[in-house]
Amino acid sequence: MAVSRGRFIQGVAIFIIVASTAIAAWLHFGPASGSGGGIPAITVGGPFELVNHNGGTVTDADFRGKFMLIFFGYTYCPDVCPTGLGIMAEALDILGPGAGKVVPIFISIDPKRDTPERLKEFVTNFHPRLVGLTGSPAQVSAVANAYRVFFAKVNPKEGEDPDNYAMAHANFTFLMGPDGENRTIFNGGTSPQEMAKRIKKFIY
Repeated sequence: MAVSRGRFIQGVAIFIIVASTAIAAWLHFGPASGSGGGIPAITVGGPFELVNHNGGTVTDADFRGKFMLIFFGYTYCPDVCPTGLGIMAEALDILGPGAGKVVPIFISIDPKRDTPERLKEFVTNFHPRLVGLTGSPAQVSAVANAYRVFFAKVNPKEGEDPDNYAMAHANFTFLMGPDGENRTIFNGGTSPQEMAKRIKKFIY
C-alpha cells in the first residue's frame, strides 16, 4: 500500500520534532561535563562559513560582539518558517533600542533553491536587519550539525516536478552570545513577548 506524500512528510516531521525536542531537553537539563554521570554536556553552535543574501562570504567571527538570534529553515516553507521569522521580528520590535545588540539570522537548509538573490527577496519581508545565509550543501550540513538541527528532503511524487520538494526540519530559534556561545533555545511555541523577555535577561 502506497504512503501518500503528505503522510510521509508528516511522519518525517514528527520524527524530527521528537528528536530535536530530546536534544533541546538534553542541552538544558543533561549532565554537565565532569559530572557524576561522566558524560560531557552536548554543546550547540560553532564556527561556520556561509554566503549572505548580498553574495558575500561571512563567518561566525563576523558576528562577534553581538548576540545572534538564529533560525534554520527555507524560503519555500509554507508555514513554520514564516511564523518563526514573524515571531522573531516581533520580539525584536518589543526589545526596542536593545534590539541593536542582536543580529537576527535566517540560515537556509535548502542551498539548491535558496540562492542569495532568493534569500534577499525573502528576508526583507520580515525585518530590515534580518540576515539571510546560505552556502554549499557541505557548508549547510556542517552548520546544521553544529547546531544539532535535523532536516530532511521530502521528494515529490513520481512524475511531478523534481524541484517541487519540501524540507522537513526542526523548529527552534537559538540565541548565541557575543562570544559565540549558546545562551538559550526557543522552541516553536514561544511567543514574541516571551522571547523578548528572555532575551532581555541576557542583553542587559
